Amino acid sequence: MQNRCAVPSCAAQRPNSRPLFRFPLDPDRSEKWVSRCQNPDVLSRAPEHLYKYYRICAHHFEPSAFNVSGDPEESVLKSDAVPTLAEETVSKVCVCVCVCVRVRASAHTVEGDVQAPAEESQHREYLKSLFEILLLLGGQNIPPNGPGEGCGSTNFQALMEYQKSCADGVRQKSCESSKESPTQSAPMVEALEKWVHHQLLEEVKQSGAFSIITDDVVELSGERCVPVFLRFVDRRDVQQDRFAGFWSLGGSEERLATELLSELEEWGLDMKQCRAQAHSSRNMQTLAGQLLERYPQAFLTPRSPPNLNLSLAGGMAPAGVQLVLSTLRKMEAFFSQSPLLQVELDNAISIYFPEKEEAAQELKEACRSNWTGQNEAFEVAAQILEPLLLCVDSIHDNEEMRWSDEVANAALDISKAITSFEFVMALVVLKNTLALTRAFGANLRGQAADRHFAASSLEAVLHSLKEVSDNIDVYHEFWTDEAINLATAMEIPIKVPRAFLRKHPSAPGAVRLESHYRDRLSAPVVQHVIRELTRLFGEQHLGALKCLSLVPLAMAQQRGAPEPQSVLSFHQDLPNAAVLPEELHCWQVKWSKQADGDALPPDVHQALRLADLRFFPNVRGIFRALGVLPSSSPEDGSDVAYRRLQGLLENTPDPFKSKSLIFLSMNCDVVGDLDEAVEAYSKAHPDSEWP
Repeated sequence: MQNRCAVPSCAAQRPNSRPLFRFPLDPDRSEKWVSRCQNPDVLSRAPEHLYKYYRICAHHFEPSAFNVSGDPEESVLKSDAVPTLAEETVSKVCVCVCVCVRVRASAHTVEGDVQAPAEESQHREYLKSLFEILLLLGGQNIPPNGPGEGCGSTNFQALMEYQKSCADGVRQKSCESSKESPTQSAPMVEALEKWVHHQLLEEVKQSGAFSIITDDVVELSGERCVPVFLRFVDRRDVQQDRFAGFWSLGGSEERLATELLSELEEWGLDMKQCRAQAHSSRNMQTLAGQLLERYPQAFLTPRSPPNLNLSLAGGMAPAGVQLVLSTLRKMEAFFSQSPLLQVELDNAISIYFPEKEEAAQELKEACRSNWTGQNEAFEVAAQILEPLLLCVDSIHDNEEMRWSDEVANAALDISKAITSFEFVMALVVLKNTLALTRAFGANLRGQAADRHFAASSLEAVLHSLKEVSDNIDVYHEFWTDEAINLATAMEIPIKVPRAFLRKHPSAPGAVRLESHYRDRLSAPVVQHVIRELTRLFGEQHLGALKCLSLVPLAMAQQRGAPEPQSVLSFHQDLPNAAVLPEELHCWQVKWSKQADGDALPPDVHQALRLADLRFFPNVRGIFRALGVLPSSSPEDGSDVAYRRLQGLLENTPDPFKSKSLIFLSMNCDVVGDLDEAVEAYSKAHPDSEWP
């Protein structure tokens, strides 16, 4: 009853149709509300139970019972307000007259009609208690039933018995009288998942604009899936990242894209409200293209806060690039096992830089941080490559028996990877190519003013990359010399990868080292970076980034307003575009004259909390649209939702991994009326509805 009016004859039985108010906790006031409510279900309830589960809508209160508010949705009842139900009283009298006629006609029929609703109410209360248990289990990622467990040993059964022993008289009676099997949790989990998904989508629809974000491919029960998130700004102007479920991967990319587009339409989302999309997996490129073709306003962006350079490298096809990335991940996992391993690396760095203490100290500090996920990852890797080889070889030799076999074997794997010339050449190419995008990527992770500057500097970045591409022979020659010098110092054989020679055994002597790496590594890497930057930072996305100059701190620093055509890219989000020029002028005057010492909102999230923003509805609409972009920084500075999903996938044992359980765990805070879930389950399973 949390989303419905408790008055039986009320016309506002559709959830969220009118403002609803809780029953008071005060026993005297609660008794007055119960007497006016005319609902037999609330007669025996305690005030605490009524306060938690029952509401009365605003239709049943006199206007004088409210404190005056500018927004009807934010009406506040006075402390002594009591519902007045004149219309309902008349309706109730009519109902009583009809009942009296039926009593005179057949007393036996009346008795049966009264008993049936009571049984129905008890059974629904029992089902509701089971759904509450499933919500509790899902929120803690606890499986209701273990694989192969008996009926009496499940978590679901244990919690139901505990709730039964602690329930009030009415709830306990309903549990005892019902014969619904608590062990058949799978259909109930499915019904609960559908209800939570419906509540989530309703929240997105009510908020307006949204973006679609897909994460890296994961495997669940032998099935490859893509996690899907929806980013939106809710009614309270707070950015939300909601996990919408998993999309199964199978078949060709074209078929997959068609199926996923159909699923989006089945969700009932207004795709005209989709502002942007971001995808981490290369499997989603076809979907991104079809989605952009069908809905041009859903432009592509990178996802923040992942590192741009690492994201660009992750989409590259050359085997050498993927070897570098996988080795970086191994290095991060290896040195995070023990601080003693980091000490070994520090000692190796000191040996290689005996006369450059300052440079050695900087490298040590860089290696103590999460450097493999930073903008400078490839630069740092190239600088520590020789000390790293000394470190892992020493650990693998394990002459003093300080390390376990597991650590020694992991050190050997890293040593084999970094002593491949393919690895060295790919690392040098990545370091020099992505050095051109390093500052651009760092600005994208900064505040609004930095990201606005990044949008203005993209043209220069692309110009530099195209110059490298046009003169790839010259640049590749320099890169090859650098890689050969580094490989010579590390005593690494300089040769074409063995895997390539095995695939082309006909003329091994005809393959030239320099041309091989130029055609299969250097040129593809540079072209990929140019292509991805052009694809991810189109005209619409750049226009959106330039609108960040509206953020107060950026406006005070730059003393200027965004270009009108950039602002007009959000014309769908402007409540009154006719007065936009005047509104922007007033907004600029307000913030451009602020003193340097004033604390101004540095980002969109804090700007949306400004009290004065209600006087600038168009600016608020622009900020809300900027807040849903996948490239916008999360409000708390970290990917909480994505990290939570990653933690669930890593920490849940494989036998207990379930799409439904993960979905419920990710959305355990979704608010709604469980009566809807009970009703949907009862309709889908009519045979088990009655005890």
